[in-house]
Order: sequence, then C-alpha cells, then structure tokens
Amino acid sequence: MRAPDAIVSAPLTRKGGQDLEEISDNIDRVNALKANIKQERGLYDQSEFDKDKDKSQFRQYEAACDKVKCFYLEQHTKQTVAYNLKARNDFRTKTRAQMSIWDAMEMLNTLIDDSDPDTSLTQIEHLLQAAEAIRRDGKPRWMQLTGLIHDLGKLLYFFGAQGQWDVVGDTFPVGCAFDDKIIYSSDSFKGNPDYGHEIYGTKYGIYSPGCGMDNVMLSWGHDEYLYHIVKDQSTLPPEALAIIRYHSFYAWHTSGAYTDLMDEHDKQMLEAVRAFNPYDLYSKNDDIPNAEELKPYYQELIKEFFPQEIIRW
Repeated sequence: MRAPDAIVSAPLTRKGGQDLEEISDNIDRVNALKANIKQERGLYDQSEFDKDKDKSQFRQYEAACDKVKCFYLEQHTKQTVAYNLKARNDFRTKTRAQMSIWDAMEMLNTLIDDSDPDTSLTQIEHLLQAAEAIRRDGKPRWMQLTGLIHDLGKLLYFFGAQGQWDVVGDTFPVGCAFDDKIIYSSDSFKGNPDYGHEIYGTKYGIYSPGCGMDNVMLSWGHDEYLYHIVKDQSTLPPEALAIIRYHSFYAWHTSGAYTDLMDEHDKQMLEAVRAFNPYDLYSKNDDIPNAEELKPYYQELIKEFFPQEIIRW
C-alpha cells in the first residue's frame, strides 16, 4: 500500500504566521525525504523500457561470428594468475592519461568491441543508450551516471593493452577452477597454464567459501580497471562500484556460478548488478542518441559525483 504524503489535520486557525510557516517547512522536508526513499527503492523496480523487446535476440553466442569465438579462445588462454598480478601491479605504478569523463567517452568512439555479438555501435552511443534508458525509467541519478560511464574502462585498449582479450569480454575469477557456466568454457580453457593446476585448478583454489567477492581476483579488463579508478576518484555509492566491477561477470550475476564465494555484502550488490543488467544489454537496439544535445545534462551529472574534473586514468 502506498504511504500517503504527509498532511496536517490539526486546526491551523489559531497558529501565528511563523508557526504556520514552520509546519509547512516540516511537511516539505518529510515529503522530500519520502520522495528520496521512493527513488532509491526504484533501483530494484523492474525495468520498463525493455518490456516489449525480443530478448532472445541478445547474447546469441552460438550464432556469433568467428571473430567473437576467436576472441574468447584467446582470452581464456591468456587470463592467468600471473598475468593478473602483473596487470594490477602495472595499474598501481603508473598513470596512463589525465582527461575528463566526457573526453574519455569521445576517445572511445574509435573502438568496436570484438567480444560483443549484439552491436557494432560506437562506445559513446552504447553508453548514452544505457544512461538514457535508465533515465527514462526514473532510476536514481547515480545509476544514470553509472550507465553513462560503465564501459569507460575500455580506454585501457589505448593504454598499453596486449589486445582486446585483456580489455573486453565476460569476466571470471582466476586462481580457482574455471566454471562451466563461463561462456565458451567447454574446451577454451585447456590452453591456459592455470587449467588443471594443483592449486588454481581446484574448486576454491586460492580462495575459501564465503571469502567475499572483494577478495576474489577477477580477470583483468575494463571492469576491474574502471572500478579501481572510480572507487578512489568519485562519490558514487557501493552499488555503483559493484555494477562497474561485475557487469560483465555473467557467470555470476546471470548463471549463478561462484555464489559460494559470496559474503553478506555481496548479496545486496548482486541485486544491484542484476537491476542494471537490462540497461546494459537490451538498450543496444534503441535509437541512437544525440550526444551534443545530451551533453549538458550529463556534464552536470558528472560534476555531482566526480569532485575533480580531470581524472587520472
């Protein structure tokens, strides 16, 4: 049942003007608080924009082109514990570039994601499609911004990446057995040096049940890269950070793998990622948005959550 807006039922005729103004201000505060609560709950409301879409047409990897299949074979072969440790060390020891969020979006316009069977749009078009779908559904402002920036970690491609295999694609844990729910996992991991390893090849590997996803090393790419940038340079909430870090972790948030590694915090974060997923996936065949028309709105949104205009990449 919907809670009614705050009302005043007591007689006001004997109240002085100052008292009446104070009561009115208090009513406004209560209603504003309730509006904010309703907005935050909206995060978990079912998405509206995709109700009439044929969702069977998305993530059709069986019918994907050879380029996508070759991409995943390379990714699954090369994403090792040793490589991931090196990639994280490289991240901590250097700044690759300094630029604004919007400049970073424009830089991505030359990248087409080899791992994505659903679209050939430029990255800025996909980011704006996702953000606009979230905005149309009335989701919180931080979620709109998360939609706008969630793939900005693909800048990594221009900053010394070894290919697309360590930038894009579905993510998965390294340091434990590769789950069969990972895309194309049937035989694509057999060339990975960690496959069948005496420690890394076991069910839990270097982890333990309930250790929490914060303690799990996910395959290095745009998700991990952007997560580490945003958590130190923005005021976005934990749910936004989880969306950025886990939105490509389909084996977990869609197929239910690796859930025994979760702690209590991860359960709420999983729901946030699932709430975001339709906007990432099903907005890809929406009309192409006009970046210049939308730019003023999103620049204000960026300022709200990024205290510094120039970001260290």
